Amino acid sequence: MKLYNTLTRTKEEFVPITPGKVLMYACGPTVYNFFHIGNARPFITFDVLRRYFEYRGYKVKFVQNFTDVDDKMIKKSNEEGITLAELGDRYIDEYFTDAQGLGVVKATIHPRATHCIDDIIKIIESLIEKGYAYESGGDVFYSTKKFEGYGKLSHLPMDQLESGARIDVNDMKKDPMDFAVWKAAKKGEPAWQSPWGLGRPGWHIECSAMACKFLGKTIDIHCGGVDLIFPHHENEIAQSEAANGCEFAHYWLHNGHINVDNRKMSKSAGNFFTVRDAAAAYGYETIRLFMLSSHYRSPINYSKDVLEAAKAGLQRLYTTKNNLDYALKTASGKLTAEEEALLNELPAFKDKFIEKMDDDLNTADALSTIFDLARWINTQLTATHSLAFLNQLKAMFDELTGVLNIIQGEQEVEIPEEIKALVEERTAARAAKDFARADEIRAQLTAMGVALEDTKDGVKILMKQ
Repeated sequence: MKLYNTLTRTKEEFVPITPGKVLMYACGPTVYNFFHIGNARPFITFDVLRRYFEYRGYKVKFVQNFTDVDDKMIKKSNEEGITLAELGDRYIDEYFTDAQGLGVVKATIHPRATHCIDDIIKIIESLIEKGYAYESGGDVFYSTKKFEGYGKLSHLPMDQLESGARIDVNDMKKDPMDFAVWKAAKKGEPAWQSPWGLGRPGWHIECSAMACKFLGKTIDIHCGGVDLIFPHHENEIAQSEAANGCEFAHYWLHNGHINVDNRKMSKSAGNFFTVRDAAAAYGYETIRLFMLSSHYRSPINYSKDVLEAAKAGLQRLYTTKNNLDYALKTASGKLTAEEEALLNELPAFKDKFIEKMDDDLNTADALSTIFDLARWINTQLTATHSLAFLNQLKAMFDELTGVLNIIQGEQEVEIPEEIKALVEERTAARAAKDFARADEIRAQLTAMGVALEDTKDGVKILMKQ
């Protein structure tokens, strides 16, 4: 399997630290509100990466944190008159509601920053002792120019990082590029006791401490959105490698950003959508399929048209599932020689799926393979087949859709009104013994990709999409 490593800007063969095991860290949400459609992309992308590793036989230890202390959380908790912990508890619960809807399985560990204060203080003490950080008036700052490799993830020299960074003016810093790893307490803010007085951690140090605590000093994969490359992930590398004296992560994976109607998503532009709102309009499964329909590193555009296309694609997959399930109810018997010959075509779909997924998690082409499989299955369902044959088709369909987790439950197939009207006309023609007209309608429906099966309970409509 090859993965594109932001650190080296090349596709590299994935070689884990420990054979058969994967240590993986992903930056999670700041829990002050419902998460938005842009947050959903890394959650879904790296859920699929984890699932694919497990599908290929790896044992994955996956850590995704919750940032439960920062300026936005403090402001909102004060506005609502509740504690920071109460606000965090509320939106962690809401995160899991939306994540479950999106088919995102829980991480092995979901640490909270406020539960790891002692670990954060310990790593800051190490940085001060080694000369990479300094205390100034109750704050502690990381000295970026002390770390020789600063900028190696973003691939920019220090002067360009300085010009591109949003630098806070602070007389307590020795250098404008230095950043806070510990912030002295301010009135109205939560604070913890430390060797430098009451205060709270900076954002970047939290992930360094939690990754080390739960995965070790060196991990296989660190991942997140492309917007986190600088400064967040750059600063994580500087802190972690300075404190621990070894490489922090072997592979850095970043997903592309999301535009809304070809514009950058922002509240000021009025094109900001939470996943909860989008799911109310299109369904969680549609959002997941939409996210996986493009390569994870490519920018992706969120619009009504592409969501409707994803919804239609999901419908086609459910059509195949429902048609298969129905055929299985009435099938029986053993494999025939003809069926054995047909089944020889089946492994090619799996081989192609794995080939695409092994190529830097190319879910777009892997999905195309699944749709090809669905069309092939629907072709087979035009004839009567044995239970043994259909079971193998279903097993392959369930296996490949299961890796991406794009078919999560039961869904009724929507029958277009035009087709319903033709079926009703055919039923009336049969009742009137106008079998010529009934056969004409059946032929018309067949040309439209619709098969009919007359049962004792009525007409079963099979959408051969």
